[in-house]
Amino acid sequence: MEQKLKSELTKQLILNESFKLFYENGFKTTSVDKIMKTTKLTKGAFYHHYKNKKELGIAVISLKLQQRLYEGMMAPLYNSGDALAILEATFIDRLKSFSVYEKKHGCPMNNLINEISDYEVAYQIALKRIIEEWKSALIYLIDRGKVENTIAKNISSKAVAIYLISAFEGIRGIRKLYDNDFILDEYISGLSLYLNQIRT
Repeated sequence: MEQKLKSELTKQLILNESFKLFYENGFKTTSVDKIMKTTKLTKGAFYHHYKNKKELGIAVISLKLQQRLYEGMMAPLYNSGDALAILEATFIDRLKSFSVYEKKHGCPMNNLINEISDYEVAYQIALKRIIEEWKSALIYLIDRGKVENTIAKNISSKAVAIYLISAFEGIRGIRKLYDNDFILDEYISGLSLYLNQIRT
């Protein structure tokens, strides 16, 4: 039992440190050697848990990224209350919660989409799965808002969901170019204006 726990902790260490390295330095430039140096583990430990870097990359996307996005951007969408207020709070609160480090490095998922989604079909599938889950959560909330008469019934829930995801991911990437939050403040103002336009 103790060995099993130790093995699981080793696997989590590799996963966590790989996520950080991919986030800070990029996926392609982060070698297995660099991961092992950072974790102070042997290559044998790495290959005991992951067949190769590709398998590790899929694990980082499916476990670390998916959990991060679910907790920050999807779970709040299932809260009760005014649908439009939930949309606004979820997107704005999440933006305001990011540390300087996170603002500097952008969105880990968006970084990977831009770096490797056309590089390997397996990565594309794993990343697309997260986007589709996020889109479904948004459509659920927007549809609920229509039923509850807080969101205009004549809008396309799917189109709004895709727009919100794209705009949010875009501003995370653009913010990396700036040393202050002025661009985020402008985005937040624009988001509020847009959401007011779809209000009933």
